[in-house]
Amino acid sequence: MGYLDRSDLEKPAQVVVDLGAIVQNVRTIRADVGSSVRIMCAVKADAYGHGAVEVSRAVISAGADMLGVASIQEALEIRDAGIDASLLILGCSSVDAVPYIVEYNIVSTVCDIGFAEALSREAVKAGRKAVVHVKVDTGMGRLGVLPDDLVSLIEGLNRLHNIRVEGVFTHFPCADEPGSEFAARQIEEFGRILSLLEQKGIRPAIAHVSNSGAILHFPEAAFDMVRPGIAIYGLYPSPEASRRLALVPALTFKSRIVFMKEVPAGTSISYGRTFVTKRNTKVAVVSVGYGDGYNRLFSNRGWVGVRGELAPVIGRVCMDQTMIDVTDISGVSVGDEVVLYGGGYEQLSVENIAQELGTIPYEVVCSIGKRVHRSYIPAD
Repeated sequence: MGYLDRSDLEKPAQVVVDLGAIVQNVRTIRADVGSSVRIMCAVKADAYGHGAVEVSRAVISAGADMLGVASIQEALEIRDAGIDASLLILGCSSVDAVPYIVEYNIVSTVCDIGFAEALSREAVKAGRKAVVHVKVDTGMGRLGVLPDDLVSLIEGLNRLHNIRVEGVFTHFPCADEPGSEFAARQIEEFGRILSLLEQKGIRPAIAHVSNSGAILHFPEAAFDMVRPGIAIYGLYPSPEASRRLALVPALTFKSRIVFMKEVPAGTSISYGRTFVTKRNTKVAVVSVGYGDGYNRLFSNRGWVGVRGELAPVIGRVCMDQTMIDVTDISGVSVGDEVVLYGGGYEQLSVENIAQELGTIPYEVVCSIGKRVHRSYIPAD
């Protein structure tokens, strides 16, 4: 039995990522923080829906010093692609991940001595050093040791064999709010903690706290390294966030019209009959649905881009298909491109989409499904 070459098989729903935009955004951040501050680019959650492997290569080419992921599975995907850059798992790992962490030279977050002891035993057995960053909770209330316990934890880590404490870090819950007094207090507290560690002679080489919001609003929090996430994809963390850095959106989410028909007034469209036509209507069926990450909340209220104009979503968004009204757009035909996010349509920017859905840009891009094909515009 022969096999067909599938490379030219049409992929109606796809995300197009401009790697040049990502490179430009990293360089913009580099120019802002200066050459002495390291940059860790967050590529967790499949690089916020943009594709972790390709984005990792792009940010490294742009001068990123480190990559940040959420789990051992995400770290191994990057290692399996042959990327050997310094790589930190920002979340806590389970003990069963320890052999992989050591084998693949992955940096671990440590919040307790028990996990570190398991890491030490494995590192000794493998004849390697295990590198760790210690997380301290200064107000996020999530992962991390409390400030009063940090010194004893680091001292305990330094007594373990084959463990190297490279970093100490914390996390902001509201740095995307300009002038946040809470974030300012966290910066002060983190600075106090670092001074205490210096007095004890145990201050790790890399202290880091700044996410995208902090880079925009609290430049004094850069310390030794910053951790941009949403900003490297050309997006701002909130509607209130400063636009002082010119970021370039990298993602376009689009599909194609796969069927069209004209129906008379009084025709119901899609599940639940929530939309009934009031005139003769040209209905176009788009190959995308909530199974691809196109939110069902767009039912009867969303807009898409067709031939440079906006067309309304009519009826409920289905798992695999969405209907739009193209009656007022001339020349529309099967096969035409339909832009869902981005693509130069201001109303369809990820930030505007997020506000329409009552959520944040992070969720919008991370929700785009795995079955949506990713393609890439290479950086120059």
